[in-house]
Amino acid sequence: MTIKEAQKTVDQWIKTVGVRYFNELTNMTLLIEEVGEMARIIARQYGEQSFKESDKNVSLSDEMADVLFVLICLANQTGIDLSEAFLKNMEKKTLRDKDRHQNNPKLHE
Repeated sequence: MTIKEAQKTVDQWIKTVGVRYFNELTNMTLLIEEVGEMARIIARQYGEQSFKESDKNVSLSDEMADVLFVLICLANQTGIDLSEAFLKNMEKKTLRDKDRHQNNPKLHE
């Protein structure tokens, strides 16, 4: 599925199952909440924290998908084409960082 297709799929889901988009402020808050849930799993899986009994059935991929869903909602309701925005962002990063990371001795340790 392309990013453009994902945006269309989310929009169709919102209009048929979700009734309507939550407002942008609500969706921004939901995005932060979902990122927090993803962070908790990463902290336990890759960091020093241990899993609680209530965390045993959580899925990192599901939490990442939740983050992506809400981000796509925000893009749709603010008129942003994420495919176009991503390509422009990659170009910006490439121009800005083309030598920076290669010349960073910390990354070559």
